[in-house]
Amino acid sequence: MVSKTNPRAPYFPVPESTSAPLAGVGQPSQTDCLSPLFALVDAAAARLQTADAVAAAKYKSGSPIDDPQREQQVIDTMASAAAAKNIDVEYIKSIFHDQMDATNAIEHARFAYWKLNRGTAPAPDSDLPALRVTIDRLNRIMIAEIGIQWDALRSPSGASYLDNARNAVVEARRLDALYERALVFATHSYCRQA
Repeated sequence: MVSKTNPRAPYFPVPESTSAPLAGVGQPSQTDCLSPLFALVDAAAARLQTADAVAAAKYKSGSPIDDPQREQQVIDTMASAAAAKNIDVEYIKSIFHDQMDATNAIEHARFAYWKLNRGTAPAPDSDLPALRVTIDRLNRIMIAEIGIQWDALRSPSGASYLDNARNAVVEARRLDALYERALVFATHSYCRQA
């Protein structure tokens, strides 16, 4: 399958770098005011954008994509953080399972592309421990934003807020089709009415 915008490009193009810097969450813009969920969704997108760098580091080292021990550690840490903020722990577990599943899907897509196109795997910019520091920071931002926006997430307008936030983040970060689909999956269970 090929890209609709460039028939010579692979369907899952491998960018030289992620679409936005991972050092911070997206830059504020006029689109932020469309949704109180912008900062939350932007942090989720920034976390997804670590997938290329993580995949490159794992590919080079021969490490497997799936790491159930690390995933359980993240779930346990986020559940504890949620409990400390009086946020529904089962909700948080579900959110972070979705986030990790979406990230793993991107990593699997990259591995598949690199295996079928030898010599295309990029040299990793960072090692896994350094990347995990970034991921852990983004996880904390997500928990903080969920706590701040709990009422918006549970309101009748939640789905509309979420759609507006996704659209704004996709535009602000210039996400490609794979990342956009991953973001939709990672955030699909954010809004639950009380």
